[in-house]
Amino acid sequence: MANIKSAKKRILVNETKAARNKAEKSKVKTYVKKVYAAIEANDKEAANAALLEAISVIDKATSKGVYHKSTSSRKVSRMSKAVNKIA
Repeated sequence: MANIKSAKKRILVNETKAARNKAEKSKVKTYVKKVYAAIEANDKEAANAALLEAISVIDKATSKGVYHKSTSSRKVSRMSKAVNKIA
């Protein structure tokens, strides 16, 4: 355990940020899962709607610094590609 006051504060702040990041990542995973569930059901309309929501959530997480820009664009690209493959 840290002895210096600033180090103790850093530990608390890092725990808070880690919890926030974990919640954001969980939210993104939920929306991504909805997209792939719609793809599995071959429901193009639902997949497109879910894709728009997921892109929005991913972009917000990226702007907050939870995801790197490349990671978010890769996720969006893969989902878009999968949605476009639906007949």
